[in-house]
Amino acid sequence: MTSDPVEVVDLALRAVARYDRPDLDARLRHARARLLDDHVRVLVVGEFKQGKSMLVNGLVGAPVCPTFDDIATSVPTHVRYAETVTVTLVRDMDRDMDRERSGAEPGERRTERVEVPAAELADHVCEQGNPNNRQGWSHVEVGVPRPVLLGGLELVDTPGVGGLGSVHGAATMASLPSADAVLLVSDASQEYTAPELEFLSHAASLCPNVACVLTKNDLYPQWRRIAELDRGHLAAAGITAELFAVSSALRWHAVLGNDTEINAESGFPALVGYLRKRVLGQADRLARRSTVHDVLAVTGQLCGNLRAELAAQQNPQDAQALVRDLADAQERAAALKERSARWQQTLNDGVADLNADIDYDLRDRMREISRLAEEELAGGGDPTKVWDQFSGWVQQEVAAAASANFVWATQRARWLAQQVAEHFSSDRRQLLPALRSDPSDALRSVRSMAAPGAEAWTVSSKMLTGLKGGYMGALMFGMTAGFIGLGALVPPIAIGAGLLMGRRTIGDERQRIITKRRNEAKAAVRRYVDDVTFQVGKDSRDRLRSVQRDLRDHFTEQAEQMKRSLQESLQAAERAVKASRGEREARLPQIKAELDELEAVRRAARALLPRPAPASRPDSVLVAAG
Repeated sequence: MTSDPVEVVDLALRAVARYDRPDLDARLRHARARLLDDHVRVLVVGEFKQGKSMLVNGLVGAPVCPTFDDIATSVPTHVRYAETVTVTLVRDMDRDMDRERSGAEPGERRTERVEVPAAELADHVCEQGNPNNRQGWSHVEVGVPRPVLLGGLELVDTPGVGGLGSVHGAATMASLPSADAVLLVSDASQEYTAPELEFLSHAASLCPNVACVLTKNDLYPQWRRIAELDRGHLAAAGITAELFAVSSALRWHAVLGNDTEINAESGFPALVGYLRKRVLGQADRLARRSTVHDVLAVTGQLCGNLRAELAAQQNPQDAQALVRDLADAQERAAALKERSARWQQTLNDGVADLNADIDYDLRDRMREISRLAEEELAGGGDPTKVWDQFSGWVQQEVAAAASANFVWATQRARWLAQQVAEHFSSDRRQLLPALRSDPSDALRSVRSMAAPGAEAWTVSSKMLTGLKGGYMGALMFGMTAGFIGLGALVPPIAIGAGLLMGRRTIGDERQRIITKRRNEAKAAVRRYVDDVTFQVGKDSRDRLRSVQRDLRDHFTEQAEQMKRSLQESLQAAERAVKASRGEREARLPQIKAELDELEAVRRAARALLPRPAPASRPDSVLVAAG
């Protein structure tokens, strides 16, 4: 009996071919395509200059990601298996236009793909050749013939985020649902920071596999102490993640010299073993379970038709009761397709509630940031002197809020999918579609905060303002002293009054300018926060609409398959009632042979999964891979 999922699906396709069921055939072909085309995506994330690119190079054993001491990566690099070395630049054509203007169908993304020589890779993925990704590439695909990538492993080298709460960090967070595993890279120079631990906590809630990699242990003698401190931080935060200490430099020396001893010292064998056993192994198990579910569901519907016909052929006297039962079941299945079906109501109401809750959560978080920013500006001095630090803080807080909002939306969407699935399967083992979305570019579409643009307060401006105020003060007090008969004292009084008034005028003008700058800074914060709220809110609504479409199409297809299967069972039972004795005797061996063939397919499908341990419990929900 075969243990290859693709061969089992092919076996099922041959068995289904005789029944003229294009819906079931399409479902099996989709399962086959998922098995052949699925990639196991591993995101390599971390803060600026932590050794992510060197880690990817070490894992692959080839210089696929450019590395420089003072230049960072600006474009995500996807490394996957290929027969020959290839480099493809990918640009999202819908990035700056809506789908109506781009002409794309719902769910379709228009992309531009450009192949370039491998020697030109650094010119497109590094800050030196492509600062801040001015060329607009969404990512770069690099194909290399390396054994570690053969099982479908895809390593994604993400740009240095310069703080996991930054705009890049928010974009990385939005990529988590599309990943099968996450490797958080942090060097051994210091223990984990609060943003790193917060990122790990979010990643663990969105991604099935999360691991930590401590790099550059060849540079820091105290790396073991740092590793122990990091493990303590993970335990205190309740994060279950393995930690691997590695040296990319030693790994590279081992690759060049084919030295197994240095390779073991580098720490990479344990990390590679984790990727193969835990990440690839789990993806393989999930793919097998999804395949088994599809094959058993398809063959189960056909077996149900044949068993209904067999019962009617063997017991014609009970056929009328069977026909009534099948008619009732068909009506219930037909009701699942109606717009008034309970699952449709659950889905529509759930998405509406989720939209309202996510929008409120986002606005509430942004209002709090605006309030804190305005309080900081009101209590501080000249905002232009601390604008870089202040604007960086605002952008970091906004990115963190957008990330938290996205995480909550993803968790709620998955919960909603389970609620809808319960209308179809009471045992909660319904196969759900993979609710994966493309990485968000919402924050990158937001214009940066503009610095206050009030007039400059230079030395010449101060002198001119002081002269104006001093002149008016000397004139006013001098004339007053002359009127009251103090002519001899006019010069000293005028001079003193001029100095006092000049000084006060300078202070008042300085305060006026600072107040104007504060107001402009507050306006800049409000504009920035409003822009982020608009962009992130639009992105959230688009994601939820995509989730709604995916779930609607998935469950509508399930309902259609159920309805057609019951309809054919009903027709077969009705034919059996009208059949003559000779026709029944000729048909019975055919039904039994077809059932035996389908049961053989079902046994082959069940054999794809290992036998469960006696104490194991079934998972609540299966999620399709790919």
